[in-house]
Amino acid sequence: MFKTVFCPLSSWDKTQLKNYETEAAWKYHNGTKHPNGTLLSRFHTYHPASRPIPYKIYKNARQIRLDLDKQSGRVSALEAISRNTPHTDAKFVPGIDILSKILYFSGGITKTLRFAPPVGEVDFRAASCTGALYHIEMYVVCSDISGLGAGVYYFNPKNNSLILLRKGDYRKVLANATANEPFVSSAPVTLVFTDIFSRNSIKYQAREYRHAFWDCGTIVSNSISMTSAYQVPYKLILGFVDSTANEILGLDEKNEAALAMLSLGYTKQEIQDSPPLDKIPQSQPLEYNLDFAAINEIHESSSLLTVQEVSAWRRQMGQVVFQPSTKSTKLGNVVESNDGLEQTIVRRGSTRKFSHDSISFEQLSTILKSSTGGIISDFKEDEIINDIYLIANAVDGLAQGSYFYNKKEDSLETLQQGDLRDVSGHLGLDQSLPHDASATIFFMADLEMVLKKFGNRGYRAAQIDASITAGKMYLAAYAMKIGATGLTFYDDEVTEFFSPHANNKSVMFMLAVGKKAKRKH
Repeated sequence: MFKTVFCPLSSWDKTQLKNYETEAAWKYHNGTKHPNGTLLSRFHTYHPASRPIPYKIYKNARQIRLDLDKQSGRVSALEAISRNTPHTDAKFVPGIDILSKILYFSGGITKTLRFAPPVGEVDFRAASCTGALYHIEMYVVCSDISGLGAGVYYFNPKNNSLILLRKGDYRKVLANATANEPFVSSAPVTLVFTDIFSRNSIKYQAREYRHAFWDCGTIVSNSISMTSAYQVPYKLILGFVDSTANEILGLDEKNEAALAMLSLGYTKQEIQDSPPLDKIPQSQPLEYNLDFAAINEIHESSSLLTVQEVSAWRRQMGQVVFQPSTKSTKLGNVVESNDGLEQTIVRRGSTRKFSHDSISFEQLSTILKSSTGGIISDFKEDEIINDIYLIANAVDGLAQGSYFYNKKEDSLETLQQGDLRDVSGHLGLDQSLPHDASATIFFMADLEMVLKKFGNRGYRAAQIDASITAGKMYLAAYAMKIGATGLTFYDDEVTEFFSPHANNKSVMFMLAVGKKAKRKH
């Protein structure tokens, strides 16, 4: 049975909390670096034929099919990506029509492709995922809303439906787990994003836990963009008692765990006590139950154990300012695009081959400006967690070279000039994609500072902060009908290349953008 633990605030001490024993985050981060991370095996193999089923199957559970209008609304993709819907005291309770859109265009199946045996058909989702393994799941915890009764639901992407796990209003349990974060307490709907560890680690081993937040963040970027398009206030929540969030969803924490919450809408109606947490329908056992102790270790070390710990963790926010260099280039004008958000999401896909053709400086400027407006969350306000560095290979109006994006000055600061295609390709794990792309973009965080402030959970925050912005860049690129793809990288070599400017910073995410190569017939 669920039990919330309250501790007196006066007893809180960082030094006594496992979350602030940050050797765990460093051990994991250093151990999962390419090419020689000690937590990775060079002899590990994976074949796509071994790909796990990418969704959960619940037996003997009520299923609610979601009617869906796939047409784009009146808001363009670039407009939706660029803005956040501010919170007001006005009541906004999204109905099942808006909720269905948010779910589908965040994690629904948008296309199915057939590959040669033994791979066969592969369903592709609204947001990209490492290895197309789709290890991030989505759940809904809601009050009574138009078209849907109060309950806890699993979003089934296979047939675009909700599976009823618990009947009744369990929002108070969720709110208590967040130390009664005001937005969660007043939100009629909260989405909970989870990670099934083995579904991705079957290919990527212990590095999976990085991918958990990369892939969760790209899904959340879609979700946030959809809330903007339909003027739904939201807040992203990373501070919660992990065991409570997992229990309400009926998860086995060793195999699947909650990563983040996205609270939607606003109501002044006070939430009532929740029903007891009884048994829920059981899902079909996982095909693969791989034992990657390093994943469980970093997840447990970055977990928050009590409501008091959550409350204290959330108070660690502060502003960080970085000094600009001297030579800089102001960003160009923003490109206009009338393509709707839904239309852009359906068209989006990970680019498999770039041409060497140039994008314009205005297109690059649009990607940077539209995606970096910030997110509404419980772990950051105006402070910078991730800095953005880039290599320009082919951008009309911008000299080839490496740059630092100074968001405050809306400019690119020159670090090094010259043809760096070979460097770009090498840093991206010696792949052709970053070599051929018009630009490669790197998200880098001062982990020492982040971990000191947020503990091991700061590692989660740094990863998801980078991937949400990268996810918006993905959508911005496709809104302008150019390509984008996320990539992996040689960690230390990226830091070394961008130093001394990037001294002590670690790579959280890498994105390549450019013109897609035309298919040969």
